[in-house]
Amino acid sequence: MERILLISGTRPEIIKLAPLYHTLRASEWARPEWLHTGQHGDMAAQMLDGFDIQPDISLERQGSSLLDFSTGARTQIDAVLQRQRYSAVVVQGDTESAFIGALTAFYHQVPVAHVEAGLRTYNLGRPFPEEGLRQMIGRIARAHFAPTQGAGDALRAEGVPAERIWITGNTVVDAQQWVCQHRGIHRRVSGRGHLLVTMHRRENWGSDIEDVCRAIATIAKEDPGLNVLFPVHLNPVVREPVFRLLGDLPNVKLTDPLNYLEMQQALADAWVVLTDSGGLQEEAPTFGVPLLVLREETERPEAVEAGCAILVGTKTSAIVQALRRLAQDQLAYRRMQRAGNPFGDGTAARRIADQMAVELDARSSSRKGA
Repeated sequence: MERILLISGTRPEIIKLAPLYHTLRASEWARPEWLHTGQHGDMAAQMLDGFDIQPDISLERQGSSLLDFSTGARTQIDAVLQRQRYSAVVVQGDTESAFIGALTAFYHQVPVAHVEAGLRTYNLGRPFPEEGLRQMIGRIARAHFAPTQGAGDALRAEGVPAERIWITGNTVVDAQQWVCQHRGIHRRVSGRGHLLVTMHRRENWGSDIEDVCRAIATIAKEDPGLNVLFPVHLNPVVREPVFRLLGDLPNVKLTDPLNYLEMQQALADAWVVLTDSGGLQEEAPTFGVPLLVLREETERPEAVEAGCAILVGTKTSAIVQALRRLAQDQLAYRRMQRAGNPFGDGTAARRIADQMAVELDARSSSRKGA
């Protein structure tokens, strides 16, 4: 049995690695072990429990700063890799935990498999620091599991050998199908549904958040029959302007952040999603919900190209205009609604696991023949 270490830190990592973990566990060749870095506390524990996962290794988060976390995680993962030899370390996405996990494996000469490889904006400031982190992971990974052809093309353009890149689809769709089947997520409202809003990226802090809130306020006042659901990030930099500008509107519901299952239900019941989230750009199309993306560029251009998302930025007038159009032009709305999900068909985890089995068997045969 090949020992595979999967490293998770944030909620998106848990969501997107969970399908691969279950697929590896069901295989006859792999012994997956789950390491959680201690981030997100009870929120992460709830997420792991929602996917029926009990971590094999749980780290103790060190300090409160990013520096404290990074040095603490690096030290503890290093100790794990000294105690046990793994055939591969799997990381996902573009977080600090993914980078630290990949870097530590690299120093131990353990092959790194990067799930959701190749996403790029080529603007190191947007999103920050994610763009830099995923580019750095891309330089040291051995296996690059790209979710789309565009992501694979980006890796090839950077000089990654084509034989180290596999187009798999995104495991986020696998995760959605799993919770729909195992947790009963389905549309529960009749009629139009709500406008779902999320906003958290640090590049949008400040005046951009205020501009978005003014757009929401304008639409909410124009259309009092439209319910707005806005789970608000816990950071005071986000909460202060949101509650100041939207807190008194009767058809705007401001809540604490939703857990994963609550968010999937909110997506299933939505009319339109207004967001700066990367993950929601991948998830909303599964439920046929049009997306207005509160960013000037996206590392997920496939959603825009497929017609299920529009980049609207953060200017009040542009957001109001886009929402009015979707409310008034049913043909345009239905085109976005029916565009489908360009990020996957729910079989990404199987493709990744199958390729890992091939790669590890080839490496094993090579060592035996040496």
